Amino acid sequence: MLLAQSYEVGGGLGSAVYSGDLLRKIDAGQSGLQGTLFGKRNFDNVWSLKVGVNLAEIMAADSIRPIDAMASLRQGHFTGRITELSAIMEFNFLDYVNHKSEFRFSPYAFFGMGYAFVNAEGRMHAGMPVENYKTRTVVIPFGGGVKFLLTNQLTLGMELGFRPTTSDALDPLSSPLPALPRYETPIGPDTKALPQSLNFGNPNTKDWYYFLGVTVSYTLTKARCYTY
Repeated sequence: MLLAQSYEVGGGLGSAVYSGDLLRKIDAGQSGLQGTLFGKRNFDNVWSLKVGVNLAEIMAADSIRPIDAMASLRQGHFTGRITELSAIMEFNFLDYVNHKSEFRFSPYAFFGMGYAFVNAEGRMHAGMPVENYKTRTVVIPFGGGVKFLLTNQLTLGMELGFRPTTSDALDPLSSPLPALPRYETPIGPDTKALPQSLNFGNPNTKDWYYFLGVTVSYTLTKARCYTY
């Protein structure tokens, strides 16, 4: 007896973290809330297609954990609200949904495509006012997690997802102009002020964001076909 196609609906909660010109690595201390709603079609016990929407908040500030001395002087910051639409393929490593299986769990991997709408506010440096801006970007979700079969119809999942984007504008540091002297620091009463250039990031790298969370899904149909 084999499991035929089935459908699931579900949702989840977690946290979202950004990395880019303000943060060069993941900083859990600068994270926001993330939520998801999704529908899934299970083609068999291995492959699934998940279509969903993710809502998340990302943030970063030079004042919290500056990456260098110039970042301390720059004092840039932003907060962004992401709406992401995605279609993702999942691959289960264990046949955990088969009633004859000894496993009630399975690690899994996923990959897909998505599109993100980002509404944000922030400033490039301390000499600028806080401004609102919008960014649209293609994202390429990938990652993995573990699923646990709680009942025949309820599944609990824990997942870590990576979102590389095609944009360098999630944060407000994506200036097409070269860094210019914006601040002058007097070093004495009889000496001229020395200009200090601000680092506005690397225009050759793109921004990323990440999701870590827990999901619960409910199987709507679980038809079975018999083989002889």
